[in-house]
Amino acid sequence: MKKSQWNLPNILTALRVVSVPFFIYFLVSPEPLYRIIAFVLFALASITDLVDGYLARKWQQETELGKFLDPLADKALVLGAFITFLFLSDQVQVWMVLCIIGRDMLITALRYLAIHRGRSLRTSMFGKIKTTFQMFSISIILASFLIVSYRERGAINAMYPEARDQGIAPLYVAQSNLQEFLAGNADSVLYGLSSFIPYYLMLFTTILTIISGLRYLVTNFRLFLPDRKKKRA
Repeated sequence: MKKSQWNLPNILTALRVVSVPFFIYFLVSPEPLYRIIAFVLFALASITDLVDGYLARKWQQETELGKFLDPLADKALVLGAFITFLFLSDQVQVWMVLCIIGRDMLITALRYLAIHRGRSLRTSMFGKIKTTFQMFSISIILASFLIVSYRERGAINAMYPEARDQGIAPLYVAQSNLQEFLAGNADSVLYGLSSFIPYYLMLFTTILTIISGLRYLVTNFRLFLPDRKKKRA
């Protein structure tokens, strides 16, 4: 690899990739201090996501390595967080994370198809909005782990599987918790918020992710059409 590829923006992006296993390690720890460290690591990684792109454009240091590393770092950080949430919060549903993973696999497949056919993959601002909302959701869910006690977190997590065993959908559990919070019946404000906000954030994130994937399919539908030039030849 050429040394010129390793400029400051690319180093920041690489550090974001390296931070992912440390972020997951601190996140799964029950120690409150480690959860705080995980939150700080994610915040710093999110900031570098903004800074490295800005510096690369400002200093005209955009490279092929940066174009490869930047989406890789975003995917590793986001998917690492959502998959870890599956083991920490029953408000995060398997189908939600599978939809997010499936969307990324779809975009990767479209990107390789575009390269194979010698075309460029069309993107849109909606994809950036989706990524921004994902980062926002992860930050709020991480904060919810910090603002309630370990006992309260266990009580919230117990609500969803217990309701599922009774045939009650998680959406209705979150809706019920929201109504209890609005009625002022929650044990505390922070506990009440943490009992439904993570679910709704994941639900909206999943919906945005699905819409983003469908938009990619629609705007890049020509990738699936036969090449006219080859057909004429």
